[in-house]
Amino acid sequence: MATSSSPLTALYSSFLSYTPSTPSMAALPRRRRAGCRYPRIQAVDLDQNTIVAISVGVVSVAIGIGIPVFYETQIDNAAKRDNTQPCFPCSGSGAQVCRFCTGKGTVTVVIGGGETEVSNCVNCGGVGSLTCTTCQGTGIQPRYLDRRPTCLK
Repeated sequence: MATSSSPLTALYSSFLSYTPSTPSMAALPRRRRAGCRYPRIQAVDLDQNTIVAISVGVVSVAIGIGIPVFYETQIDNAAKRDNTQPCFPCSGSGAQVCRFCTGKGTVTVVIGGGETEVSNCVNCGGVGSLTCTTCQGTGIQPRYLDRRPTCLK
């Protein structure tokens, strides 16, 4: 058995085939010339599950790339716009009324026996208001991503 020196004759794949162009050529003895034979690629037979799996993979990659790009562009566009929306909890004042003293600055405690004691509020220090924790006293509603703690930025 003689081995051929051509790399194409040793190549075998279920996807590659060689068919003569006319039926009469099939009956003729083949004369081989170096580099004359080119393999043809056959169509791949894919079942429905394979097509669905490939489609899901392509869509997943597109979504995995598309969503972060979308959010980045939204963040960039939001950073370019001025934020003028007043803070919702403090109505744009930058301060909230103290919940312990209800804005009076003093707390009245009934001790017993009809006695009462009035003292400065320990929560607000007698001022009656606190700096708004949402806007940090600016009076402007922060954007969603601006609400992160400053230690994480």
